[in-house]
Parts: sequence; structure tokens; C-alpha cells
Amino acid sequence: MLETWSPDSWRAKPIQQAPTYPDLDKLAAVEERLRNFPPLVFAGEARRLRDSLARVADGKAFLLQGGDCAESFAEFRADNIRDTFRVMLQMAVVLTYGAAMPVVKLGRMAGQFAKPRSADMETIDGVTLPSYRGDNVNGIEFTPEARVPDPERLVRSYNQSAATLNLLRAFAQGGYADLHKVHQWTLGCVAGTLQAARYQDLCNRLDETLAFMEACGMTSDTTPQLRETDFFTSHEALLLPYEQALTRVDSTTGDRYDCSAHQLWIGERTRQLDGAHVEFLRGVKNPLGFKAGPGMTPDDLLRLIDTLTPANESGRLTVITRMGAEQVEAKLPALIRAVQREGRSVVWSCDPMHANTVKAASGYKTRLFDSILAEVRAFFAVHKAEGSHAGGVHFEMTGQDVTECVGGAQAITEARLGDAYHTHCDPRLNATQALELAFLIAEQLKDERALVRDRLRATGR
Repeated sequence: MLETWSPDSWRAKPIQQAPTYPDLDKLAAVEERLRNFPPLVFAGEARRLRDSLARVADGKAFLLQGGDCAESFAEFRADNIRDTFRVMLQMAVVLTYGAAMPVVKLGRMAGQFAKPRSADMETIDGVTLPSYRGDNVNGIEFTPEARVPDPERLVRSYNQSAATLNLLRAFAQGGYADLHKVHQWTLGCVAGTLQAARYQDLCNRLDETLAFMEACGMTSDTTPQLRETDFFTSHEALLLPYEQALTRVDSTTGDRYDCSAHQLWIGERTRQLDGAHVEFLRGVKNPLGFKAGPGMTPDDLLRLIDTLTPANESGRLTVITRMGAEQVEAKLPALIRAVQREGRSVVWSCDPMHANTVKAASGYKTRLFDSILAEVRAFFAVHKAEGSHAGGVHFEMTGQDVTECVGGAQAITEARLGDAYHTHCDPRLNATQALELAFLIAEQLKDERALVRDRLRATGR
């Protein structure tokens, strides 16, 4: 019941994955400073994302959510932001053209710093220190000084998020996203690959379409949709002091929004019904998501949905399944059937990354690209069998030419993982692998579109 909710009511609930700050007075002082900072995003933008996600829930659009596993202070450069944005644009073009439906672009950017950990402490060579929890908590260097949680890092992450959002808005609205520039979005590291050739072929067909539209009077000057795009941001709402400090009352509606991002999600480790993270997020009006692993039961799923969106508001909630390639077909159908039976409106999205993480013989954490593709295929197959809309994908990627996931058209091997393994936490798809994934998803969406068309013809509609 929202009348019992307040921005700080989460503080009376049990909390998971919270860092232990040695100086609580310093933390409180940082929270007070953040409360006086400008919002990073605006309520109207969050409502626009909710409306777009409502179309996804209705089967009329597709959600593309991707970006860094964990943003870092060290990798904060304009070209890194630009390259990730470019790959997202490329993927969106492939999906839009292939699926003939709008694509909602949602970045894991401008706030995705904190990471949950499986253990509070880690031991290396007999030395035990607190685990690294993301650059907005402590440092990745394995030293006693770096691993102490420091509230000042919250201010630095706010400033970096503000700068990142400023650049993303400029790219999205300033002409960089103009569809006439699709050829310019190809990264150098992708050039010469099979995926680049497929993309260039698509671009050539798009050029013909744009030329026809221009002949009909629809140009970038007359049709803003050709030169601009909506690009939203999201992150896991893990550090609740930060999230509360950036919560604002919308002057037009009186509702509270967490203005740190357009969408916030709850992770697999923090989605307890009686926990602090669910308590906080149920009271803000942003679009929300939560991860659903193989241990999620239909009853738990429905209770979580009803807690986070008691009014069953379309576009409010995204269920991000992360089952693992081998468990999707066994675990997902019961969840879909429960949602359909009870008439709940959600976006179904597939995270094919987190349940497919393995450790290579060299010691690197990695993901097998074939397993990622297998989970995506299984996700679409299950939704097709259940008569449901496979609404989106949620994945970790970068525009950098990294070697963190094994396989793909580049045939990255375990022996090559060390060539360019730059992630601060989990392995990410590189630009070529991300584009390869987009073409697979486009084929799946084409099949879904054909199935819907055949059903409509069969019913005479």
C-alpha cells in the first residue's frame, strides 16, 4: 500500500548487497549534497519510456537494452560512449528493418556502476580484502586502501553520469543518429567481417528507401524521426542511499521519480519481497525491471509483479529472464502461463548473459557466444509456443574491440581472452558479436511477424 511508503521507508527493511561504509557521517553528508544536485533525467522522459514499453508489452515494438557490465572511472572517454552508442544504433537498424517494428533503445549507461557480488570478501595469495563492488563504491585495485567504500565516489559517479547523458542526448538529438548516416556508424573493428558485409547490404537497401521517401518530400529537415531518436538510460538500483538522494517530486503530477535514470531494475540477488530494494522501487513511478532466474516460481513472480505494479499499468514492468541456455525451455513456460492466466501486463526480455558465465582454464571469466545465442533462440521458441511476445533482449556489450566472450564469427578462443580483456566485472560482447546477435534476433522477429500475419489471415482479420 503506497500510503505506507516514503522515500526512506526502505531503511527499515532488510537489505542485501549493501557496502559497509566506515564513516556513516560522511555518507550522510554526501547524501545531503546529492539531494541538492539537479536531476539527471526528467519525469516526462521516464513517462515517454513507459509509453514506449507499453507498446512493447502489446507486441507492437521491441526492447533493445544493452551497455557496460559496470561503467568505470578509468574507461570514461567520449569515444567509448560514442562507440557503444553507435553499436546500439546499428543493432536497432538491423532489428527495425528486419522486424518492421519500432525498437526502444535503452542503454546500461550513465549510472551502471555498482555490481552485486557473491561474497563480501575475496582472497588472493592469502590476503583477504573486501570485494570490489563497482567504482561508485570502492576501487578495483587489490589494496586495503582501494577496497574501503568511499561515499565521495557517489559524487564522482553522478558527475560522470551527467556528462555521459549530455553526450548521449547530443548524439541522439543532434543529427548523429540521422538514418542517412547509417554507413558512418560502422566501427573500424567490424570492417571486413561477415557482419559488416550484411550490415552494408542492409544499409544499401535502406538508402534506396530513403531516396524514395525524399522524392516524396520526406527528408531529415521535414521529418524529425529520420534525424533524431529516443535513447533512454537504465541501471541496477543497487545503492539505495544514492537512489533516494536523486528521487524528486514531479511538479506536474506530484508523483515521485528516481531521477538517476529512466528505468531502474532489481537484480536476482535483491528482489526479496520484504527487502529494501523492492520497498524503495515500488514507490517511484519510473518504469522498472527485475531479473528472473531459474529459481523463480510462478507464485513468486506474480507476487513481485503485484507489489511493483498493483494497478497493472502497461509499460511499468519488464521481466528480465536469465535462465541459462539449458534451462529456458524447462523454466520459462510456467512463468509465461501464470502471467497470461492472471492477465498481467509485462514486457518479457531475455538476458542471455548472466546465467551463461563460465571460468576458462586461464582463470578468466567468460561467456560462450554459442550459449548466448542458444538462450536467445530458446527464449523466442518458448514465447512462440505460448502465444506470447518475446519483447526484448538485455545484454552486456561494448563498442570496444574486446576479447571477453568466446566464439562468434571472429572465432575468439580461450587462448585469446587475454588479448583485450578490459572489463571491470563480467565479460561483454564486442561490436562484431553484438551485431551478429542483432541479425539472429531480426530473423526471430521476422518469424514471429509471419506467424502473427498467418493467424490474422486464418481468422479473417
